[in-house]
Amino acid sequence: MNSAPLPRPSAWSLVLILLLALGGFLRLLDLTDPPLDFHSSRQLRNSLVAREIYYNALPSATEEERQLAASFANSVGKYEPPVIETLVGYSYFLAGGENIAAARVWNTLFWLAAGAALFDLMRRAASPWAALIALAYYFVLPFSVQASRSFQPDPLMTSAFVFGIYFLYRWSENALLPKGEGRGMREAWKWALLAAAFLGFAAFVKIVIAFMAGAAAIAVVLFTLGRDFWKSKQVWAMAFIMVVPALLYYVFLNQGRSTEYFFAWSLALMKLITSADFYTKWLAFLGVLFGLTVLFLSIAGALIAPARMRWLLVGLWIGYVLYGLTLPFQMYTHSYYHIQLIPLIALGLAVALNPLTEYAAGIGGVGRAPSWGQVGFIALVIAVIGYQAYAARSVLIAEDFRHEPAFWSEVGEAIPADAKVIALTQDYGYRLMMYGWRRVELWPLATGLSETRNPDKNNAEDFADLTAGMDYFLVTAFGQLDKQPGLKRILDTYPIAVEGEGYTLYDLTP
Repeated sequence: MNSAPLPRPSAWSLVLILLLALGGFLRLLDLTDPPLDFHSSRQLRNSLVAREIYYNALPSATEEERQLAASFANSVGKYEPPVIETLVGYSYFLAGGENIAAARVWNTLFWLAAGAALFDLMRRAASPWAALIALAYYFVLPFSVQASRSFQPDPLMTSAFVFGIYFLYRWSENALLPKGEGRGMREAWKWALLAAAFLGFAAFVKIVIAFMAGAAAIAVVLFTLGRDFWKSKQVWAMAFIMVVPALLYYVFLNQGRSTEYFFAWSLALMKLITSADFYTKWLAFLGVLFGLTVLFLSIAGALIAPARMRWLLVGLWIGYVLYGLTLPFQMYTHSYYHIQLIPLIALGLAVALNPLTEYAAGIGGVGRAPSWGQVGFIALVIAVIGYQAYAARSVLIAEDFRHEPAFWSEVGEAIPADAKVIALTQDYGYRLMMYGWRRVELWPLATGLSETRNPDKNNAEDFADLTAGMDYFLVTAFGQLDKQPGLKRILDTYPIAVEGEGYTLYDLTP
């Protein structure tokens, strides 16, 4: 339904402020703990890129430090433009040096701002109280708290995406209004340009959002203008602004990396979508992240939403499904690939909960004191939000990683200078680069991905080729070593150069 004058705006406005405060508080807990709490390899990758940006701009940095920082950054996969890394890298000057708190603060601010836009979008199709309950889900879901504060491009991508679909919806509301004295036309152009700018920026930050952004834009344009959409200058302007920035970067400026990603992560794994097991794993994974009951309730909300919102939500779900079929392996292995589902589920949830909140609001009757049913309903909502918030807080403080930098610094110091090292280690060697300032060659890991790509591969048979020219073999991932008994037998024949708590350095020299 369209927004209308609401009674006692101060009541729900106060709850909105409290939810924003709660969302910010949860994301800023354990603020300076190293970024190993959530998909550590992805966060460390961004940290290494931000380090290069910081050291290049740091007047006191030595040339050796700059070269090392650059070599580390160049060794990681640079698939997206370094937008959030640049922002964080320059924020290190305000933080007094490299500090993960800078990334967490920025991403928290982005997520909170997007939450305010999401609330205004939801209350255009539901009551403010239903919107607030759905917004609480957006803020306190444990997965949301972890993912939205992580040092990755995904929180910024999703936040820009939320603003984009909000402005897209506002454009649809204004596109066909009477154009008296040009005011209506100016309003429509304003929303069109804002929608295109934010959706285009979201796709520029990380291209995977293009599936949902494009599907949403197509659905809303068709709903608003029908078959005559191609006659609208606003539509062509939106399409140009949305497509060109990402097209320039991913197709022309970074073509090699984009092609590599497409063939390695999409085309090579496309066979997965032919198996029923893939869909079972995908749905089960979503159940772990979001709860299947909530997921299906949100989809139901999309189907019963008012027409404009229904077209938007159905378009978004279609875009998400196409996205999942294009990157099948990530759909049941990489939780952060689903971060954009958080606002989508919240939108559908607001619509689905609207009849319930409207009924609860009318139990006592106008002018009467709240009934026991209303009090109980409010208490239940507060209890659920409180439980989820406590669960999110518990996940963040369950582990402390502050000992990790010292450990990896010790490992780095244990490796002789100028030695060539191959390693069976965590996070593609990023921990050693980040905290030990050492780069090593990588021994292949035994993972689900490696088994999917090469099920019969035995790396131990290629030990001589893989270690040719290497002086040492470092092991810090002993769980991985146990998964490769052939490698373990070979390493047992070599002398140990250095051994410490949590690492072993084997001497490969003749």
